[in-house]
Amino acid sequence: MTISCHINEARRMQALRKLNLLDTPPSEAFDRITRMAARLFNLPIAAVSLTDTDRQWFKSRVGVEHTSIPRMKAPCGEVADSRDPLVIADLLADAGYSNSPLAAGGVRYYAGAPLMTQDGHCLGALCVLGTAPRDTTAEELASLQDLAGMVMAQIEMMHAIGRVDPISGLPNRTQFIEDFQDMQNERPGGEWRLAILINLATPDQLAHAARAMDSVYLDELVNDAAAWIRDEIGNGRKVYHVATTQFVLLAAPGVTLDLCVRLIEAKIANAIATIKTSFVATPAVGVAPFEVGAADCLSVLRRAQSAVQDAIERATHVAVYSAHEDRLYRRRFTLLGDFATALESTDQLRLVFQPRIDIASGLCVGAEALLRWNHPTLGPIGPAEFIPFIERSRLAQATTAWVLAAALDQQQAWRQAGLALQLSLNVSAINLLEPDLASRVAEALDRRGLPRDCLELEITESAIMEQPARANATLEAIAASGVHLAIDDFGTGYSSLAYLQRMPADVVKIDQSFIRELATDQRQQGLVQAMISLSQDLGHRVVAEGVENEAVLAFLRGAGCDEAQGYLFARPLEVDVFTGWYVGRIVAQAQQLSLQPMAPCGLNESTRSIA
Repeated sequence: MTISCHINEARRMQALRKLNLLDTPPSEAFDRITRMAARLFNLPIAAVSLTDTDRQWFKSRVGVEHTSIPRMKAPCGEVADSRDPLVIADLLADAGYSNSPLAAGGVRYYAGAPLMTQDGHCLGALCVLGTAPRDTTAEELASLQDLAGMVMAQIEMMHAIGRVDPISGLPNRTQFIEDFQDMQNERPGGEWRLAILINLATPDQLAHAARAMDSVYLDELVNDAAAWIRDEIGNGRKVYHVATTQFVLLAAPGVTLDLCVRLIEAKIANAIATIKTSFVATPAVGVAPFEVGAADCLSVLRRAQSAVQDAIERATHVAVYSAHEDRLYRRRFTLLGDFATALESTDQLRLVFQPRIDIASGLCVGAEALLRWNHPTLGPIGPAEFIPFIERSRLAQATTAWVLAAALDQQQAWRQAGLALQLSLNVSAINLLEPDLASRVAEALDRRGLPRDCLELEITESAIMEQPARANATLEAIAASGVHLAIDDFGTGYSSLAYLQRMPADVVKIDQSFIRELATDQRQQGLVQAMISLSQDLGHRVVAEGVENEAVLAFLRGAGCDEAQGYLFARPLEVDVFTGWYVGRIVAQAQQLSLQPMAPCGLNESTRSIA
């Protein structure tokens, strides 16, 4: 076989395998045509025979039990090679097939019509076979070829169903993957191209629309968008419907990134102005440059998707793929998976403790438990990096359970050592939707023999406002159980006075963003003074977070603030360091008063020795 024959055969096999027909179950759509062929020739055997590398596999068959025969010396193999109809009046009289497996099995007559794709590849043959020699009329052969055309129409229709989106009528993700590979094979390696991903609406917008609009809303949105995109790109360009509300296309060769972005920004601005009164949706476009021959299709789609997420936050609604942002996102995704393992481990997670100081007396009256993570390969992961995405994931509940158990175990150890202080820990928004949160917290305290008021749960304003009715029901149950509540990061969320008045909170913690410049910013001073007065008038104790210098502490003392927390007193401390710090502070204060060190709430000898 010549080199060109090898190439043609490879392409033919590629076309056959793309159709995903080999070794699939029988189909009545094909069987009906096969029966028609057998009746037309009044013969007992007929088949839709696909020519594989070394076999003839029957997608449909009449009058034969086996599903394949060897390709060698099979007449259908010759049809695939020649791409022409083949008639053998008597196999035993034919030099090429007299000793073939078919002849040995009693077959004497064969007629086959090629199954041709639109690209000119022959997949095999629709064939009829008889056990006696016979002649073939021109009409019979023409009819067999017509039936072969019907087989191919059925194959192409089935193939299109799997590659055309039924709503938009555009080629789908599967087709894009295939066409992308074909493009890589045809275009010169090293050429830079641009993939453009169009996202019609954010997940929140789709969720709201699904609740408020008819079920046809999404279909109309997709159809209108598909029509708009086709009009914008013109004839001769192909756009693909790759996800429910996402379309992708490739910019023409030679189009620069700058030009592409400018054109898209102009078109999107016009589109948003046009659809604003018709749809509660905001399109966003991500552009992903890639090098032909050096990037696979799925990676390009992922990069374009990453750019779309950035575009949602942009004023222009258009963004170019950023490798830096993508690395950050992929790191977060990796860390999210690794954190599940960390929750099961015994040496990755730990709590550190930052003291809370009563401003009037200088006594340490409590501590906030803070989660820390030491990744086995990446080392320490800062809480600002991992806490936000953990709180938005399904791991939020398990994380709170871990922190609660670890904090109460430590609280129990401290109490047994004679250290009595209140411990506070953070609760995420999703925890407030758990109907049994209050009972589980109370049970955890009771199981360790701890008083309910030794624990304080901190909740942010934004967490409460996500689902205020359910959140408030949970908070009421927690407060009724005797566990204390604190509003964390006060001033950064909704700061609704109505909710502040109704909240069963004991403490309001003013966010550190209001505290850092307090010594020199008179507007901040006035604001913080008002926060303190208002909160105390509503019966709340006030804690200032982020206190780092004496000037700020002096202002807070003058403003009547109850407690302070920050680096001025101590950074978050490891448990042993915190214990030593706490006892040392007690001893120092006692010495300043010329008193013997006395343990608060029964400081025992084991704790006294730490000092």
